[in-house]
Amino acid sequence: MTKRHGYAVLSALIALVAALSAAIYVTVAADDGTPRGALGDNRPRHDSHAAPASTGTWVGAWATAPVGGEPGTETAGLAGHSVRNVVHTSVGGTSARVTLSNLYGQSALTISHASLALALGDGSAAADAETMRRLTFDGAPGVVIPAGGQTVSDAVHLTLPHGADVLITTYSPTPSGPVTYHPRARQISYVATGDRTEDITGTPYTGQTPYWRYVTALDVLSNEATGTVVAFGDSLTDGVTSTTGANHRWPDILSGRLRSALQSGRQLPRYSVVNEGISGNQVLADGLGRPAENQSGLGRFGRDALDRPNAKVVVIDLGINDILRNPRLADPDRIATGLRTLVRQAHARGLEVVGATLMPFQGHHGYTPAREAVRQQVNARIRAGGVYDAVVDFDKALRDPYDPRRLRPEYDSGDHLHPSDLGYRTMAEVFDLRTLTGAGQAEL
Repeated sequence: MTKRHGYAVLSALIALVAALSAAIYVTVAADDGTPRGALGDNRPRHDSHAAPASTGTWVGAWATAPVGGEPGTETAGLAGHSVRNVVHTSVGGTSARVTLSNLYGQSALTISHASLALALGDGSAAADAETMRRLTFDGAPGVVIPAGGQTVSDAVHLTLPHGADVLITTYSPTPSGPVTYHPRARQISYVATGDRTEDITGTPYTGQTPYWRYVTALDVLSNEATGTVVAFGDSLTDGVTSTTGANHRWPDILSGRLRSALQSGRQLPRYSVVNEGISGNQVLADGLGRPAENQSGLGRFGRDALDRPNAKVVVIDLGINDILRNPRLADPDRIATGLRTLVRQAHARGLEVVGATLMPFQGHHGYTPAREAVRQQVNARIRAGGVYDAVVDFDKALRDPYDPRRLRPEYDSGDHLHPSDLGYRTMAEVFDLRTLTGAGQAEL
């Protein structure tokens, strides 16, 4: 055999070995050791529920702000209980994901099982069986959320219509310390003993609560919307005196107005609306504790407004509690400066900001002529155009024409500060939908 022929044979053998190695590598890589049709924990695969590829946009369908640690849960949390939160969608989608928060927990929160389903009826703990979906977290059925942290579930395939009640259920087997909650939900949710996460009957859910617990957001992959409007405010946005379970907060009604306008052919942005109001919230001052309960607007703006999925517009209605809850007379310049700071942060992220004037409160126990003067001064700065990109004049729309220091009687819930259902509807109806198209940026 010649040397040249020997080299040729050797080269052929090397090529054959390389080809065989590549084939073995591909086969091993394709089989990670998990049996076909099963997950690592031997659960059946729910491939039909996996979120498919889509041309839709992730937007907020519902949201709420974490406020503090729930009293009475400081030691055990809600260990051994299933928590079934009822939330209401502002927009529909074909897939969904959920945000869970342990912001006020003092130890790690273990969620061993979570689910999502459409409610069988308005305000009911019973689920539509065909819509029941098990939530996963990086492919696992449970998740451990560190103290002060939050987590987002994997996307799950489910057609969610707008205006639907959705059940988001979690089960925690072990004590976790204070439960992160939103106390003024204006919606009844449910609690059951034991792991009843995928129960569809609702029968075990004998406990009722006016709180939302752990869950802070429901996002959907939507073809109905291309962005999110965030309503950022205090109890007037939280809707504390609106009818429980009726979704009569002004952001709810604004969402319906926008949807109806689009259906009638008006040329407006296709946006969802989410509510990030906290009762008692101030622009400048935090509540007590570490982390602070009822964190100031300045402190929570990034988390609760700017970080919402595809946020496009923020509507701010804040400032009245800086006046009412300040033990000294509030400084209107400091309030206006704080609001301008929020606007600058939004502008840095490319968001438009619509701001509301502060509504009257004569007759409320916190009213004084000096505080009324501060409100008037803040409103004068807002109306002058140096705070927000656009203004919605809630003060003008709801004040009594015969005594502008008071709410008009039919718009007053009775406490002379918070609106009635009709008042909340009026707030949404005076909102100029054209401001959502972008009104330029204020000169700050």
